[in-house]
Amino acid sequence: MTTAPEGRDFAGMAAIVTGGASGIGAATAALLLRRGARVAVLDRDPAGAPPGTLPVTADVTDEDAVRTAVAAAVDALGGLDALVGNAGIGAVGTVEDNPDAEWRHVLDVNVLGLVRTARAALPHLRRSAAERPGRASITHTCSIAATAGLPQRALYSASKGAVLSLTLAMAADHVREGIRVNCVNPGTADTPWVGRLLDQAPDPAAERAALNARQPTGRMVTADEVAAAIAHLASPAASGITGTALAVDGGMQGLRPRPVL
Repeated sequence: MTTAPEGRDFAGMAAIVTGGASGIGAATAALLLRRGARVAVLDRDPAGAPPGTLPVTADVTDEDAVRTAVAAAVDALGGLDALVGNAGIGAVGTVEDNPDAEWRHVLDVNVLGLVRTARAALPHLRRSAAERPGRASITHTCSIAATAGLPQRALYSASKGAVLSLTLAMAADHVREGIRVNCVNPGTADTPWVGRLLDQAPDPAAERAALNARQPTGRMVTADEVAAAIAHLASPAASGITGTALAVDGGMQGLRPRPVL
């Protein structure tokens, strides 16, 4: 597969990526950097942040830590134009399998983590929108689980359904301030988290084959493919896009191809 040359559409821009030390977040941070942005990575363990980015330690479940980390990142970057809310965790099971404590923790990370980060970032994004119209944006990493019923994902799906609704509500709240809010809905992505799930399966090879097969393209999407979608929505080239959920799922949500007989 060949790819088009990357542009420099983020030149002069500053971006923060939460959960940017691995998987989709790391791919996104690296891509924004290559396309000209100054990038800070906020992560509980930022050791894996791509070279050239600013690593900042922060736990998105800690309000004070998030505010401190965002302030430090904005100070170091000289402003903030794009926030990528990517930090999140998974959960496996039906409603009978996950205890209340796990529900609280997953929702705290996946939903309130986005809220805390946005609260801290919005004053800086408003400044960007006022000074350089068309640049200020928030992009969330949501999931196909927000729009499709997946087995053994009750808690995770509930959290991502909330992320989708949150994205739409935030887009409505901030559109007249010049801040765009969108999300990307990956299908099953070949990331370290999915790799850990596969390692726990009785037959990892068979489970990987099943995950590949349930997407019409016949394979899981890659972190780089999801990162490209995030970068598109965060780019000034997408200044007319807000309140949108962009699926990167190999056709899983919308296609119903005939089975191979």
